[in-house]
Amino acid sequence: MKYYIIAGEASGDLHGSNLIHGLTTLDKGAQIRFWGGELMAQAAGASGTLVRHYKDGAVMGFTDVLAKIGMLLGNVRFCKNDIIAWKPDVVILIDYPGFNFKIAEFAHGKGFRVFYYIAPKTWASREGRNRKLRRYVDRLFIIFPFERSYFNEHGIPYTYAGNPLLDAVDNHRYSPVCEGRSIAILAGSRKSETERMMPVCMEVADRFAADKSLKDYTFIVAAAPSRNAAEYEKYIGGRPNVRLVSGRTYDALRFADAAVINSGTASLEAVLIRTPQIVCWSCSKLTAFVARNILHVLDKVKFISLGNIIIGREAFPELIQENFTADKVYDRLKRLITDKTYRAGMLSDYECIRKNLGGTGASAAVAREMIGMLEGKMV
Repeated sequence: MKYYIIAGEASGDLHGSNLIHGLTTLDKGAQIRFWGGELMAQAAGASGTLVRHYKDGAVMGFTDVLAKIGMLLGNVRFCKNDIIAWKPDVVILIDYPGFNFKIAEFAHGKGFRVFYYIAPKTWASREGRNRKLRRYVDRLFIIFPFERSYFNEHGIPYTYAGNPLLDAVDNHRYSPVCEGRSIAILAGSRKSETERMMPVCMEVADRFAADKSLKDYTFIVAAAPSRNAAEYEKYIGGRPNVRLVSGRTYDALRFADAAVINSGTASLEAVLIRTPQIVCWSCSKLTAFVARNILHVLDKVKFISLGNIIIGREAFPELIQENFTADKVYDRLKRLITDKTYRAGMLSDYECIRKNLGGTGASAAVAREMIGMLEGKMV
């Protein structure tokens, strides 16, 4: 069968690659045409064709959308024409709702089957999108247990088969990235995130270097796949206690004493890898105003990190917007390193989060469900 898959971010590339592994294992004649990245390309191999790389269309926040509106609309037009020309058996959308909802409406209107993998976070904001899910999507595939009651309540058919990150984390072959003690820094996959995270994190690194009890720590900056080294090096500035690594995010987390992480999939990966963490996030004042006063995000969810949302309490601290300062990051990192009771409590909560996600094998199970539906064996 022919699968047209669209992922618009690094996390979507990871989930898409695992899904492709499942699809090509079960469907030996699978043809994959996709928007994604290197991981999806590796998984698809000779059966796949990369149409657009996700880093060419990544946006973050209201102001970023405004700045790139022409490019985004051009990509939508191209994608629609590409789907018509290729005539897939199904269009599989992975998260990335701003773009993918436009494609869902179009593909549905043209008679293509539409599957949505990794549900848009309508439980946090923009509930009006649920109408589009009901109207334009044949089946929603969710990956968080708390989403089941939400989508049941809103009458949206879904399949839940666990969370694919468990497979990605548990199957990784780990190796150290440095000798001695370290702090992992994951500054986000978008340029705007890096620009906000790195200056604060480098100030914290300087404070560690000046503290006799902490000066032996190395800060490992794990570069996002969509960013190049120069975007980080200009902030690192030759600091001897800071090292940049690429393609080693899981290794950086696994051997770190603690991590400072931009909110997103990476914070849940840190939970599963068992790395004590602080989640930090900030955006432009305009984006923050829209989120708080128009989308009312904070009225619907108490936390921004998936791990905390899953467990329903603060398993690890979140420093958001005005609270994301070097002083607060430094204080919380020092506590994570020195307070054994606090650290043990966080790791205990991590185990609860993992249990809530279920077992392994989610990607293969989702692929099996998708193929069964396309063959008419499942409803």
